Amino acid sequence: MRPIAILLAMLAWPGGEATAGPAAESYTWRNVAIGGGGFVTGIEFHPAERGLAYARTDVGGAYRWGATAQRWIPLTDWLGRDDANLTGIESIAVDPSDPRRLYLAAGTYTHERAGNGAILRSSDRGATFQRSDLPFKLGGNELGRGNGERLAVDPNDGRVLFLGSRAHGLWRSDDHGARWSRVEAFPALATGESATAIGWRKQHIGIVFVTFDAASGKAGAPTPVVYAGVSSREGGLFRSTDAGRTWQAVPGQPTGLRPNHMVADGRGDFLLSYGDEPGPDRMNDGAVWRWSPASGAWTEITPAPQSSDLEGDGFGWGAVAVARGKPDVIVATTFNRWAPRDDIYRSTDGGRNWKPVFERSRFDHTASPWTAQAKPHWMADIEIDPHDPDRVLFVTGYGLWASRDMTAFDRGGTVNWIFDDAGLDETVPLDLVSPPQGAPLVSGLGDIDGFRHDDLQRTTTQFARPPRYSNTESLDYAGQQPLLLVRAGHLHHPDPAIVRAAYSRDGGSTWTAFTREPPASEGEGRLSIAVSADGSRVIWQARGGPHWITDNFGGRWQQVRGLPATAVVAADRFQAALWYGFDPLTGKLFVSGDGGVAFEETQGGMDAVGDWFRGELLPSPEKTGVVYFAASWRGLMRWGEGELERLPGVENAFAAGLGAPKPGSSIPSLFVHGQVGGAVGLYRSDDGGKRWIRIDDARHRFGNLRMLTGDARVHGRVYLATGGRGIIYGEPSP
Repeated sequence: MRPIAILLAMLAWPGGEATAGPAAESYTWRNVAIGGGGFVTGIEFHPAERGLAYARTDVGGAYRWGATAQRWIPLTDWLGRDDANLTGIESIAVDPSDPRRLYLAAGTYTHERAGNGAILRSSDRGATFQRSDLPFKLGGNELGRGNGERLAVDPNDGRVLFLGSRAHGLWRSDDHGARWSRVEAFPALATGESATAIGWRKQHIGIVFVTFDAASGKAGAPTPVVYAGVSSREGGLFRSTDAGRTWQAVPGQPTGLRPNHMVADGRGDFLLSYGDEPGPDRMNDGAVWRWSPASGAWTEITPAPQSSDLEGDGFGWGAVAVARGKPDVIVATTFNRWAPRDDIYRSTDGGRNWKPVFERSRFDHTASPWTAQAKPHWMADIEIDPHDPDRVLFVTGYGLWASRDMTAFDRGGTVNWIFDDAGLDETVPLDLVSPPQGAPLVSGLGDIDGFRHDDLQRTTTQFARPPRYSNTESLDYAGQQPLLLVRAGHLHHPDPAIVRAAYSRDGGSTWTAFTREPPASEGEGRLSIAVSADGSRVIWQARGGPHWITDNFGGRWQQVRGLPATAVVAADRFQAALWYGFDPLTGKLFVSGDGGVAFEETQGGMDAVGDWFRGELLPSPEKTGVVYFAASWRGLMRWGEGELERLPGVENAFAAGLGAPKPGSSIPSLFVHGQVGGAVGLYRSDDGGKRWIRIDDARHRFGNLRMLTGDARVHGRVYLATGGRGIIYGEPSP
């Protein structure tokens, strides 16, 4: 018998038949504390109820501020895999006349594979929702996502809502958002070429805000005067004086820039912020203007001029806000002002004079220490609490800051800012490992590198420099030296001097970059990395390119033999010589018995899954020679004793993970996100897949889960890598 076959025959499969109909177990779900990490695209305070505020994000759903708990409460965790496109919130609206009503315009992308958008409407502050599907797509994670608000409720008649779309004009509802019809009379500029922008692809921007002139109407009847702003440089502001039936361009308005926000100042005037592009990718020019309907006058009140002496200092204006009851108190945010920095400007005389706020500001990083290495940017929205002028909130590309003493600035004092993101974890996890020693969890994240999570409920240690990656895309630990970790990552702005692989000998507290990358390592797509059981060898791949192996952390490399570029690899957790390979494109299985230098195709492969599927091999943490993997519609597979077997009961496996065995057992717990018994959900098995227990519920679906893993030491605990809600962990409820 070949040595490879001998290694694979070391574990007998615990047989048995699967029982029908999975049971259910109650789980408690929480975020692994990171604090922020993603783009909060908008904030809405309710004008009539103190402490009631909402936030929207580009991929992580919507939140309500919990004034008592002083933390954000997620509102869209009930959206499941089939509705994952609705976790990007294009716009949010409150009913000024009814604090109970909340509306979300939900839809992440407008590309051909994305589903249509929907209006999610609530009459209990977001505790529950009803859904009205739209006949077009929304783009909560596309260009212009910080503009707004596109969705607005009539302050005099809460039955009436308007929604500005990206490519399909203006829409109206007369029944609290249940049914919608297109406003055919709205000008064609909204769907024309000038209302598009070019980022990573051409995208429609369309109508970016709707604003009611509440003073023009009376309670109980639709407000006559309504404004709508089109993201166009050709003069995008339009007004209706007959409750939205007909529309005309506002005369005298500035051209050459795109409007992005419009607010009423409380005495009949309106303030608008502009940029030459909709953001957030770029904005190199902009302005702030006052529009006075009574006189028809337009007055520029731009807080700071463009600099001509600093290269690359062109910038726009992200948002503008006015204090309630004090129309002369205004704040505005710069956008994409990389030099010297983005800032907030404040005026107390109606915009005649402005002062930069950050020159007299102090930022408290205690809640999320990693934010000390970030600078406020992508400040696409700013709001003054209508019930507390000292509280000002502004958004960034990595979270939300709040002041508690803004008016001290007007008296010559310092403004103190806190990172007010408790509960608002919007990161996109890219990989998770739970080693049997060290921190219970180590994460690789999009945009903010990764963390060693010593305490799941407190923000702990971000990966220390050097190196610092934007994205840590792949992690692994050595099965017999679990404090030895390896990681691979990307930078948003590639620096050829930074090697994209690193190792740690202390469980992720400190890192050392590999000596160099292998030749021809510029393959497209995700990076992957794996380490042998004894930590002596590492296999690296830039997806699309060949696999490379090193035995001295990048000092020398040689190309792995026998593996197709589309294969994923993993090392056995016990035997340093044993490695596994799986090619989702063909369904073929590969094994190496010489430490990963060369692989051979094994007998008993499977039909192809497809190159679209992110395969992931899960070597058993309990015994050598056994590996599990999810194979989509091919089910959940167990590979051991030289054979490949589909575990019974799992009809479709999107992602899977292994965790600590049940006390008294040596069989690792299996977790799967997939379809069991005809229902898609989260499941756990403690007996090798013979019986399955459903562990999620109707309130906790978490959209599209990228991957998951069980805790290596705590039975029943599972970690979920969401598509924008950060890292969620669940444990059996007491």
